[in-house]
Amino acid sequence: MSRFSLTLVSIFALSLAACDRSAPDAAQESGASSAASGEIDRGNAGALMPAANLRDLEERELNLGAVQGTPVLLNLWATWCAPCIKEMPLLDELAGDYGESLRVLTVSQDMGGPDKVADFFAQNRFDHLESWMDPQAELGFALGGGSLPTTVMYDAQGQEVWRVRGDYDWSSEEARAAIDAVLAN
Repeated sequence: MSRFSLTLVSIFALSLAACDRSAPDAAQESGASSAASGEIDRGNAGALMPAANLRDLEERELNLGAVQGTPVLLNLWATWCAPCIKEMPLLDELAGDYGESLRVLTVSQDMGGPDKVADFFAQNRFDHLESWMDPQAELGFALGGGSLPTTVMYDAQGQEVWRVRGDYDWSSEEARAAIDAVLAN
């Protein structure tokens, strides 16, 4: 299967499993599966961060395989995903609160190029978030596809500690305690 075909299959899979922009809270309240429950899941603990290449709005490249030494909270999102949009200000606040002790990477899964992401960041004026993109959905595929948002916490050695699929309150005591526990190790 060609790379283009794999990309199309990935896009289709992410689209099917992704959030519902019309009713983001309904899926959470209707007994959605645990894969999109908005709860901390430690089932993949120990997995290494994928060595995917990301691009920012200025076309600079970041290889995730080289991001070590600081814990990373990696968030996959899209401009068309209502729960993702709801989380972004909370992630921006989180990044500001933790400063250099935690790198918060938000990675857009939008396929239409950087314009949508640039417009979204300009409209929302985030102070602490970096705007990274994964236009080929390689990272989403490497993390098992599935729903958006997906957020994965990695320790300073690049090993997964836990993940959250679906909407999550990043300002909650539970979120802060889970992050603090990673930073303490």
